[in-house]
Amino acid sequence: MLRALNLSLLILYPIAWAAPLMRAGVLPLFGLTEISVFSGVRALWASDIFLALVVTVFAFIAPYLKTLGLALVQFNLLGPRALPALAVVGKLAMADVFLIALYITLAKGIGFGRIEVAWGLYLFTGCILMSLWIARKTQQNQPAQEAAT
Repeated sequence: MLRALNLSLLILYPIAWAAPLMRAGVLPLFGLTEISVFSGVRALWASDIFLALVVTVFAFIAPYLKTLGLALVQFNLLGPRALPALAVVGKLAMADVFLIALYITLAKGIGFGRIEVAWGLYLFTGCILMSLWIARKTQQNQPAQEAAT
C-alpha cells in the first residue's frame, strides 16, 4: 500500500504544480488571476533568478527526488541508510508550502487587493504531508523487512 501511495505522488505532484494555489486581484471589481506553482516560478525567472532557483528546488526537485528515493528504498534498490537524507529533502519541500502560506498571510494583512486560496494549495500541501507520512511509515517498516531477510 505504501508503494502505491508513494508512486501516486509521481502523478499528483505535477497536477498540484499546475493547479491554482490562489486567486489574486487588485480590486474586487476586476477578475482574479489564478496563480499556480508553474506560473509563479515562471514569473520569478523573469524578475529574480536566485529566488526562482530556490523555489524550483523546494517546489519541484525536493519533493520529486524524495518520492523517487522512497520508491527505490521500497523496492529494495536503495538501502535504508538513505532514509535520513530523504527525510531532510522532504523537509525542504515542506518549506515551500510554508513560504506560500506566509505570502498569502502577508498579502491579506496589507489589505491591498484580494487573495483567495484555491484547491491547488490544499493538494500540494496534502502531497507534501502524505510524502512525510509515507517516509515515516517506510522507515518504521525497514527493521521488520531487514529481520525477515
